[in-house]
Amino acid sequence: MTGRKRLAGSPDLSSSGLSRRGFLGGATVGVGGVLAADMRAVNGLRAEEIASELRRGEKHVILLWLAGGASQLETWDPKPGAKNGGPFGAISTNVAGIEVSELLPQAAQRMHQTAIIRSLNTKIADHGRGADLMERGRLDDPGLKYPDLGAVVARELGRLESTVPDYVSLYTSTEGRRKGTSGFLGARYAPLFLAEQMSPPNSALHESLSLDQHRDRAALRDLLSKRFTADRRNSTVGSHNSAYQRVQGMMASAELFNVEQEPADVRARYGPTQFGEQCLIARRLVEAGVPFVKVARAWWDSHGQNFETHMELCADLDHCMSALLDDLQERGLLEKTLVITLGEFGRTPTINASLGRDHFASAWSCSLSGMGIRGGVVHGATEPEGQTVADGEVSAGDLFATILSAVGIDFTHEYMVGARPTPLADFGSTPIETVLA
Repeated sequence: MTGRKRLAGSPDLSSSGLSRRGFLGGATVGVGGVLAADMRAVNGLRAEEIASELRRGEKHVILLWLAGGASQLETWDPKPGAKNGGPFGAISTNVAGIEVSELLPQAAQRMHQTAIIRSLNTKIADHGRGADLMERGRLDDPGLKYPDLGAVVARELGRLESTVPDYVSLYTSTEGRRKGTSGFLGARYAPLFLAEQMSPPNSALHESLSLDQHRDRAALRDLLSKRFTADRRNSTVGSHNSAYQRVQGMMASAELFNVEQEPADVRARYGPTQFGEQCLIARRLVEAGVPFVKVARAWWDSHGQNFETHMELCADLDHCMSALLDDLQERGLLEKTLVITLGEFGRTPTINASLGRDHFASAWSCSLSGMGIRGGVVHGATEPEGQTVADGEVSAGDLFATILSAVGIDFTHEYMVGARPTPLADFGSTPIETVLA
């Protein structure tokens, strides 16, 4: 029977059991300890005993958002020899029988960790509504704004007492600055959106305060709050205290966004590009317990010079995605982290007069790697020229349900928004069982 949770203004955020991030939150409750323990944990989030607690049972999602719409023919569904297949060949992967574009040689050697979906038919081929559809699994209804994937994952896998962000969306200066939306879940699950820099603004101590002074102030506030709330139990007071704790946690977590904290050889592994550094930040964030991180790589909207554009962008994607998968694997995090490559649509199998490919949502591709995924498989197929889906058609709702299922979230679970039952995935959505482990 499907479970339901009532949303009255904001969702019921209660959950049972002590989470890993709850462990951290509890460690900072004592007088003088709210910020002190967190500030000592700038690297303490990575200290041996805390890191092992954080990693036990955590689940995460990293979305590599290919803003503008990458071409399936130059990535996951090459068609060399077809009338409009383009100049690039297909190469074998380390899984027999699976080929990808020659522009993804490193990803090809990690196909055992990856499932390809080649049969998306999402029908909407404009940037705004297409992105809304792919990020939310459906379009908004009149009077009801749906949360995007990041907000749903944050709500289902995060914890109210978390001392690190639940949802981080890393900026890119050319992708239109889509901030993401928490919809009816409310502001608590909105993303930390970094539009101008790679670290949270205003997270450092004021220059007039020493760390000891800041600790003392936090301890005093905590003591006064406990006295005040001793005989005043209501949601407003609890929300006020929670906000303070999250701000304190955010200040303590600021160093997670600083790639200079990583050894030089690790930074070199990801490379010096913005996308590479953001992928490294994504790894640091999930290692510290953040449930959802979006890293956007722009701009794939190749109406002209499609092949030159994809030579550049695929090289960056191939290198950074492979470095991320390897790093997660070596740290024991890949089995707990789902890595997705996805955009708002694909690109036309036909080539226009500017040697470009235009918007196309009728038969395109994405990839899923890591947690909950059966690696080394391909779901669906397009016909030889790539114009239509020939087998295994997948909708945006189906993909949304598949992603939720991969990380252990019941996609049929319903919230009650007022008197309206609202499932996490759109009505009629079905997970793609062939790609699920």
